Amino acid sequence: MSRPLIISDCDEVLLYMVSPFRDWLSETQGVEFRMEGNDFATALRWQESGEILAPEEIWKKLGGFFDTEMHRQTPIPGAIEGIAALREHADVVILTNLVDKRQEMRKAQLLEHGLDARVFTNQGPKGPALQAILEEYAPSKAIFIDDLAQHHRSARETLGGAGANITTLHLCGEPLLAPHIDCAHSSGHADARIDSWDEALPWLMGEIERETV
Repeated sequence: MSRPLIISDCDEVLLYMVSPFRDWLSETQGVEFRMEGNDFATALRWQESGEILAPEEIWKKLGGFFDTEMHRQTPIPGAIEGIAALREHADVVILTNLVDKRQEMRKAQLLEHGLDARVFTNQGPKGPALQAILEEYAPSKAIFIDDLAQHHRSARETLGGAGANITTLHLCGEPLLAPHIDCAHSSGHADARIDSWDEALPWLMGEIERETV
């Protein structure tokens, strides 16, 4: 008999990313990160000139961070413990938007923090990747956790409505981002928006129990 399945993002759900990225940019790259609206593309400025980094420069900095600085990332409070508790009742996989060559790096990084889980890498909207995972696992119930509204929208557009047998939780554990990003719950693409694991865990447990009794 199939088990429930948790499909979780990593950055800003399990591990901090923007805050160590900000520190690295400031300390070594001559770049200031300041999120003032909901547009990540305007948050990076050269310290010397104050000019916004070009999109290709932003991607270069992000790539440099993930190539050499993933050791800076630390767990969001309650995340690793929360996943461990959920694994007593469900399978857990990670769906992360990193290029495929970093799949093993992400798996090793999570293992260092005590989370041994299968890692799926993805580029772009996550709906098609979610669909493929659901087809492989055929779970009794699926719950998707991500910090970005566009991925919840992609999930809804790809998987459809209630018949898709998936619940979605919008969770952003990074205070630098949480107040600024679009909310997938208010737009109708997520079933809930909860930004702390202390509150998210009982909600997730409730969803698992509600669907599997």
